[in-house]
Amino acid sequence: MAGFKKLFATVFLMLMLIFATEMGTMVAEARTCESQSHRFKGPCVRKSNCAAVCQTEGFHGGHCRGFRRRCFCTKHC
Repeated sequence: MAGFKKLFATVFLMLMLIFATEMGTMVAEARTCESQSHRFKGPCVRKSNCAAVCQTEGFHGGHCRGFRRRCFCTKHC
């Protein structure tokens, strides 16, 4: 019976270490703010075109959104 308790304690300790290291490596993600592009003209068809225009406006990237296919720029805030 004493051997079972030692084995259980060892397994429990190993599981605690595994869960603790996984929780320690989690990185908090920053919020993403969006704003409609002021320079993009016409309907937004390709994400890469929208992102390129948004970068000229000082944003990190952009994507097409909505029924009217508008270009929205994104950045971390």
